[in-house]
Amino acid sequence: MAKKVLVVDDEKLIVKGIRFSLEQDGMEVDCAYDGEEALSMAKANHYDMILLDIMLPKMDGFEVCQAIREFSDMPIVMLTAKGDDMDKILGLEYGADDYITKPFNILEVKARIKAIMRRTSAQPKKEQNPSIIEKGDLRLDTDSRRLFILGREVNLTAKEFDLMELFIKNENKVYSRETLLALVWGNDFPGDERTVDVHVRRLREKVESNPSEPKYIHTKWGVGYYYYQK
Repeated sequence: MAKKVLVVDDEKLIVKGIRFSLEQDGMEVDCAYDGEEALSMAKANHYDMILLDIMLPKMDGFEVCQAIREFSDMPIVMLTAKGDDMDKILGLEYGADDYITKPFNILEVKARIKAIMRRTSAQPKKEQNPSIIEKGDLRLDTDSRRLFILGREVNLTAKEFDLMELFIKNENKVYSRETLLALVWGNDFPGDERTVDVHVRRLREKVESNPSEPKYIHTKWGVGYYYYQK
C-alpha cells in the first residue's frame, strides 16, 4: 500500500511543491493549511507521516502536535525556522519525532521522510525473537508497538517506543547519547545530543512514578543511559 502523508503549512506554494514531489514517489498526500484543519484530518485518518509547520493560523504546530499525541503515535516531523534551536527543542518536548529546518532541499526532505518511515514502521520479527517481552512490571509488544506497565498501557511516540525497546532488549547496557542518536535517529540525523536528553526525559515522565528517582531508565553519570529493573 502507498504511504500516506499529511503536509501542513499555510504557505500553499510550499505545500504544492512537497505534495508534487512526494506523489512522484508514489505516496498519497493530503494537505492542510491551518492547525484546526490538520487536527481534524489527523483524527479522521491514519498517516505514515505528518509534516507539520510550527507557524500556523488558528492553532500553532506545537498545539496540534500535543493534541495529536493524546490519541496517536503516528510520526510527526516539525518544519522549523533555520537556526531556531528553541523551536526544535519545544517540538520534541510536545511529542514530535524529528524536525526539518527551513529553507530545505526537497530531495533532502524526501530522503529524511523515507528514512523515518523505515525506522518507525514495525519491522517483521524473526521467530526466535518473541514479539512480547516481559521484564518485571513491564510488558512490551514489539508487533503492535505497545507498552504496558502493571497492565496499564502507556502511550509512547514512535521515537520513545524505539528507545524503550532498545533499552529493554539490552538490559544493563549503558548507551552514550551519541550512540543512541545514531541507533534510534540514524547517522543522517542533523540534530545533537539534546534530542536524546529531551526524549529520555519525556519517556521517564511517562513510565516512572517518580522521574527524579527512576525505577527503569537510569543515568550513568558522564556516560549515558541504561535500563534496569530490580
